Amino acid sequence: MKAIIVSDYPDPDVIRVGDVYYMASTTMHFMPGCVILRSYNLVDWEFASYVYDKLEETDGQTLKDNKGIYGKGMWAASLNFHDDKFYVSFVANDTHKTYLFTSDKIEGPWKRSEIKGFYHDMSLFWDDDGRVYVVHGNTEIHLTELEADLSGPKKGGVDKVMICDDREKVILGYEGSHLYKINGRYYNFMIHMPKGKMRSQGCYVADNIEGPWTGGDVLCSDLDNWNSGVAQGGIVQDKQGKWFGILFQDHGALGRIPVLVPVEFNSAGVPVVPEPVEGVEGPSKRGVSTSSTTPKILDNNPGYKYAPLWSNDFTNPAWQWNHIPDKSFCTLQDNCYTITTNKTVVNITQAVNTYTQRTLTENCAGSVVLDASQINEGDFAGLAALEGEYGFIAVTKRDGKYYLVAAEHKTKYTPWAMGVFDTDPPDIKAEIPLENPKIELKLVFDLTREKQQVQLQYKNNPGVGEYQTLFTPVQLRYTLDQFVGVRFALFCYSTKQTGGKAQFTDFNYSFL
Repeated sequence: MKAIIVSDYPDPDVIRVGDVYYMASTTMHFMPGCVILRSYNLVDWEFASYVYDKLEETDGQTLKDNKGIYGKGMWAASLNFHDDKFYVSFVANDTHKTYLFTSDKIEGPWKRSEIKGFYHDMSLFWDDDGRVYVVHGNTEIHLTELEADLSGPKKGGVDKVMICDDREKVILGYEGSHLYKINGRYYNFMIHMPKGKMRSQGCYVADNIEGPWTGGDVLCSDLDNWNSGVAQGGIVQDKQGKWFGILFQDHGALGRIPVLVPVEFNSAGVPVVPEPVEGVEGPSKRGVSTSSTTPKILDNNPGYKYAPLWSNDFTNPAWQWNHIPDKSFCTLQDNCYTITTNKTVVNITQAVNTYTQRTLTENCAGSVVLDASQINEGDFAGLAALEGEYGFIAVTKRDGKYYLVAAEHKTKYTPWAMGVFDTDPPDIKAEIPLENPKIELKLVFDLTREKQQVQLQYKNNPGVGEYQTLFTPVQLRYTLDQFVGVRFALFCYSTKQTGGKAQFTDFNYSFL
């Protein structure tokens, strides 16, 4: 097995259409949402599209309620290509709806509709006879037949429990279904976590879609000693007939990273995962051999380079807003991002128009030039390492004077608590006075298992001299209140009066 993207791209579903692989991933509360990546070899990936710019302009998705949809939003999309059309379907855990998006091209435009009902971690599946089903659920895995137009459950159609886990023996019951038909047999791949084990990948097999279904674990394996297992995702066959899975691993504060896993089928048609070579460690050293599909784009351009999954350009798809932005209070012009505050809040998680980008690799850094000369009293504008437990470096204004501050926020609840809203102000750990509110800020991440922390740095004169450190490294932790890996985040929020403004330029992403 091999980590292919060391960044937060959870719940992968993967398909191949001709020469091209596409992978959909969960984006939760970030907008635009439901990212789709493209590859020609299953290892290197680039952005293909987002399925929607905004989902629904609810008080939660727009942060008007000051709570948001953290840990909710869209989860675990099912990506399909059927009758020359792309389908993306998923539930949103705040609206409790099942969404269906269709397009003739992966780049869109995508047409939105809904499937009546709520189908957790769904897998949309067309059988050879034209009937269409959705497989869904947690612990009890349900098979529900849909109307041909996908509008909802078929009247008089199949609706039954196909697989049932033992609630007394698991921490996480079966979920994350991915249903396939291979050589006349049906396969449903799922994640679960038995008591006393790490996350595992299960597979159940049947000769008839209505069962009986039999199976169990096919993979219970760690990667680089994170003690978190590799599970949940889809499988895909290359043009040479080989099968591969793309699953994810919980990778601490970095998030859930996609892992490429070779898949074989034994003489009984049961999927097995070859064990890594003994004594060979590291995600880049464990043997996974793939072949490029060599489409014309590569044949005609052997020097083809994948567009990176990070960017210094604020208009690049690497950037997403935290929730639906209010674009009347933010602007993007000449690679300058400007935020004007439109409400008062107590912390960054309640603020609109925060602009984010994933961390990539365990050791990365990002800097930005901030002009905070137009912030108001009580405003905070800066650069955050944003997730459930976060830290930031920012400029604030108090009694007419500017200060540079370092802050951190620690949760008061278990890391597995969901549906908890952050209503506390950040804990200011250090501050120094500033003569000039135009300053360069930098975050330096060490997301190795031993560290999982970020350093907060600055330059008083942008582009001049060495960085200085403000406060000790802030410890980071992945928690389910936000359910995402840590990100770079550009923010400005007001605690006393609205109308403050901050400008961000010259973002610089780097790897250590």
